[in-house]
This record gives sequence, structure tokens and C-alpha cells, in this order.
Amino acid sequence: MGTELTVVIVNYRVKYLLEQTLRSVEQAMQGMTGEVIVVDNLSGDDSIAFSRERHPQVTYIENQENVGFARANNQAIMQARGEYTLILNPDTIITRQCLQEGIAWMKSHPKCGAIGARMTDANGVFLPESKRSFPTPWVSFCKIFGLSKLFPRSRWFAKYHLRYLSDSEPQCIDILSGAYMLCRTNVLQELGGFDEDFFMYGEDIDLSYRIVKAGYENWFLPTPMIHYKGESTHKDSMRYVRIFYDAMLIFYRKHFPRFNIIFYPIVKLGVMVRAGLSMAKRLVKRVLPKRGKTPIESWPWVIISDHPDEVARRAGIKEFTGSLPQSGHHNVLIDDGSYDYTRLVDYIGAHSDEGRIAFHIFADRHGIVISPKMT
Repeated sequence: MGTELTVVIVNYRVKYLLEQTLRSVEQAMQGMTGEVIVVDNLSGDDSIAFSRERHPQVTYIENQENVGFARANNQAIMQARGEYTLILNPDTIITRQCLQEGIAWMKSHPKCGAIGARMTDANGVFLPESKRSFPTPWVSFCKIFGLSKLFPRSRWFAKYHLRYLSDSEPQCIDILSGAYMLCRTNVLQELGGFDEDFFMYGEDIDLSYRIVKAGYENWFLPTPMIHYKGESTHKDSMRYVRIFYDAMLIFYRKHFPRFNIIFYPIVKLGVMVRAGLSMAKRLVKRVLPKRGKTPIESWPWVIISDHPDEVARRAGIKEFTGSLPQSGHHNVLIDDGSYDYTRLVDYIGAHSDEGRIAFHIFADRHGIVISPKMT
């Protein structure tokens, strides 16, 4: 039997999140033939030594410099042996359902070149980048100048995130997120993988565009997974905004050159305005203290575990309850020694309540609490 799946993960300084991702991948791949390749972009910590000790079956590529997301992925893509290749971020948790339903969909839809999943953040809130439209000049104009935000359900103004399409049903879409892209390996390799002109951000948009141009379809499936969204990049506001919008301009120069004379200056002006507003907003958030809200650190704890007293002792939590109250703000700690990752993701999805609950995971093997950033 040949290799069914190759999982490719590019790591950069997320030691415990990478370990959590690898454990979820191992559980999701049970019963499958496959391989996992981790490419480290000179993290400078002991990420790989830590993972290699716990996951010796994984293939590790250790770069001597940070070569960027695109090139690092390509190093693994070009040696992938699986019939399918999953591009996966190191700050994600996947489920068996993601892989099983994705591969089954590929097998029954020969025109499908790549698949995305229903991503939520660590608190179970749906991430709109799970399904997007091509950033054509009009779509980008509506996004940059806020029309998509003003009319979030409009088929005319809100194409960027396709919010008028259901996120609980399969959808043929344009753009998939590089945090989770399940692709046919032969398609990936024939296209040469990611365009290495993109260092970080935009490369998933470019690859999705080229998959469709090659005659294939991209699909969104409502299979649940968690993406910590940004924990793997430690976004700095100015750096993030500059790199992201520079990537968008690279995409325009490459795929929409006929719009350069008329539309490109308008897009660039909008990009500059949007970047300035984004940086100003982030600066204000850093400088001004939050008012009228109890800090998350002060919320009472709920421990979901077969052994809550032991988890509380190891996590240093003095007071807690064992079930989630119907009201009030709470920190919820789920023990991954009691819940496998499929069950864990389902629990978070079923109990998500934006703004009221902050979910955390107790990594039983290490005795640490893995959390989104507390602010």
C-alpha cells in the first residue's frame, strides 16, 4: 500500500503549540498510511529537540536561516510521498473528521484540487478566513475601504470573506487558508508549490488562484478544527501590516498587471490608509488601559477532566468547579489526558460563547497550560 497522506508543518518558535499540533495529527492519522515533515525556520530554541524526543517518527528539516513560509513548505512538498499533502500551521488542532472527510471528498470529486476546513479560534469562534474570494480589484476595493464590513452579507460588497455563504455546508470557493490546505500532491508538485516571492502572507492566496487556473476547484468543508491564529508568528503590528499588504501588492503585480495604470495607485493608496489605521488602532490598544472589564486572569476556573483535582494541583489552580455554569465569565481548562483532540474540539465548539468563556488546554504529558494570549 502506498503512502496516503503527507503532513507538512513549518515551525517557528512555538515549541508547545507544535507539540500539541503533532499530537493531534497523530490521533487524526490513526489507521492511515502517512508521513509527517516538520521544517524549522531557525527557531533558535529547542523546538525540534523537544519534538524529536517525543515524535521520533517525524521527519525534521532544520534550516540554518529563516527562509520564509513559502520556501520552507516547498522543501517538504517536493519530497512528499503521499497521494495527498496537508499544509498545516504549527498552532492548530485537527480532528480525524478533517482528514477522513477531506480525503473522501477528494476521492469522490476528481476536479477538487484543494480543501479547507472550518477553522475556529481557540475559543471556538469561527474564523472568516476559512473561506474567501479571489482579491480581484473590486473585491479588494470593498475590503480596503470598508464596504465589506458595512455590508457583511452582501453578495456584491462582501465577497472577500464570503459571509453570505453558509459555514455549515460544503462550498466551492476561491481562496483557502495556508493554515490548513489539503491538496492533491501531484497538483502541488506540478505547480511548483508556493511562490517564493512571498516571504510570509499572500502565498496561500496565490497558490489557491493557480490551482483554479490549472482547472481544479477549491472547496470549503465544514469539518471543525482550531487555529490559534497568529500565535505562530507573534505578530508585531507594524511588521505584520507591512508584510501583509506588501504581499497583496505582489499578488496584484503578478496576476492583474492590466490594472496597474488605473487601479494599482488606488489600491496602494487604500493599502497605505488601511495600514495606517491598523497600526494606529493597535497602538491605542497598547497604550490605553481597558476599562469596565474584569481581566481574564481573574475569571473563575472550570476544569474538564476525569481527574480535576490532580489537574488543578499540577496547573497551580486553587479554586475551580467541575462543570460549566450557564452564565458569567469563566476560564475553562480541558485536560487532553482525558479528552482526545477530536472530542476536545467538539467540546469547545459546542460550548463556545464569544466573550464569556476563555478555553485553555492542559497538556497532561508536560503539566503545562496552553492558552491563547491573555490580555
